[in-house]
Amino acid sequence: MCISPSEVIDYAPGQSMLTTVDSPVVSHVTRASSHEPFLGLFLTLDTRLITQLVSEVESPPRKRERACRSISVETLEATLVDALARLVGLLHEPALVRTLSPLIQQEITARLLVGPHGGYLQDLVATGSPNQQIAKAVAWLKRNFREPLQADALASRVHMSPSTFRQHFRAITGTSPLQFQKQLRLQEARQLMLNQNIDASNASGLVGYESPSQFSREYSRLFGEPPQRDIKRMRPS
Repeated sequence: MCISPSEVIDYAPGQSMLTTVDSPVVSHVTRASSHEPFLGLFLTLDTRLITQLVSEVESPPRKRERACRSISVETLEATLVDALARLVGLLHEPALVRTLSPLIQQEITARLLVGPHGGYLQDLVATGSPNQQIAKAVAWLKRNFREPLQADALASRVHMSPSTFRQHFRAITGTSPLQFQKQLRLQEARQLMLNQNIDASNASGLVGYESPSQFSREYSRLFGEPPQRDIKRMRPS
């Protein structure tokens, strides 16, 4: 089953989530308190290291029904928890960080490759794979989301035909290139308004919108409320 724009993915305690394409998703913490705070660890993997280790370890094949997904959620194995805890523990041993951190990250990557996430990582670094090509397109969009989008030109940039590009882009990210760009713009505008006190009209122009009214409509459609009301709700009293 591919990702759809309305799909909800539950990510619970004791699980690990791997994303091979940086999609503009909206996330919410649904359970946390002062007695049981939300605690998580985010680790960016090195694609060069993945490429190196792919030839050295045997990864399990992807399940066929998940072949087009870019998000994988699996139970966090005890050996992986141990490696992650040792990596965090290095914060208390700064003299050893430079020496031991690369070794532990290599172990973590190797364990991911031989575990349930392995097939996803393999596809990520496979030369010419749709995942790799779409990942390049996503990276370009994140750098240039303020510019007008020409989907056919972007398809050419990643060496795919326009129809194949659109098909794989939607399958992997859950949306079209244009909608993906809109979400990047709207999320950036939200951050500008929330963190830099920029008003909606100026924020819309800074992220590439020519029409403030169009910005307001699309903002409301994505976040459920007009910009001013949404930002007021998010700010502490």
